[in-house]
Amino acid sequence: MTAAAVAVPVSRTGHDTVPLLRLIAAELRWIFHRPRTLAVLGLLALVPIVIGIGLTFVGQNSGSNAPDDSGGALLVSAVNNAFVLPIAAMVMTLTLLLPLASAMAGADAIAGEAAHGTLRGWLIAPVSRGRLLTVKAFGVATVSVVAVLAMCVTGVATGLIINGTDSLFTLSGTTLSLGEALLRILLVGGWIVLQLWAVGAIALAVSSFTEHPMLVVASVLAMNIVFTILGFLSSLKAVHPFLLTQNWTLAPASALQDPMTLSMMGEGAVRAACYIVVGLSIAYGRLVTRDG
Repeated sequence: MTAAAVAVPVSRTGHDTVPLLRLIAAELRWIFHRPRTLAVLGLLALVPIVIGIGLTFVGQNSGSNAPDDSGGALLVSAVNNAFVLPIAAMVMTLTLLLPLASAMAGADAIAGEAAHGTLRGWLIAPVSRGRLLTVKAFGVATVSVVAVLAMCVTGVATGLIINGTDSLFTLSGTTLSLGEALLRILLVGGWIVLQLWAVGAIALAVSSFTEHPMLVVASVLAMNIVFTILGFLSSLKAVHPFLLTQNWTLAPASALQDPMTLSMMGEGAVRAACYIVVGLSIAYGRLVTRDG
């Protein structure tokens, strides 16, 4: 047997030798070093504080002129109520600011790096496209979790500082302990995070087709606006179950009742999960055929 016929084992340098945790850590460092990401997260953390301070000044006059919309009604209920304040703040920002944070993260994850030329390094590096999408999706999901968690922390702290622990009332008039109130707030926060993951998955799908991050943000926010408008049209009731934004302002309010009715939140969670699967599937299908 000749030397040429002898198989010499070669050390593998493929994508399976790249630690996933190292990729995720590098992605998170990159995300949280972006000034715009920190600015959006800081703004979201300030929203419950601003709302809480504002309600203390107008609280005496807000009860007689309660708004008809669900978001405004929650704000009225948040007056002198430390339990409702963080949930009302999250519901109010769910219409624009929170989806904006997820859309920006999704836009920067692929389209932003393509615009700066850094995505090509990912595509030609020994990293599989599945790992690439996993790392990017994890980064977008982390931004959503941090955004909602920041609002929960500042909302609870603001409500307790302004109104104290004796102001934890449900909309049914029952009083909750601090632990029960925190669990319900975390439940609503987790549900909102799931909705933001769906928005982020859609942003990743759009981001995989373009090199313009602002186009991704504009497309996702336009989708939210269109879905919201369609949700108001009773003649299109047949398509309402397929709209991601359906019951965004109504479902969280069910956690404020005693006893809680979670059917609407469960329906929204299933719908968001479907959007996550579809969005990530489209993004993966595009990445496996993309060369730069």
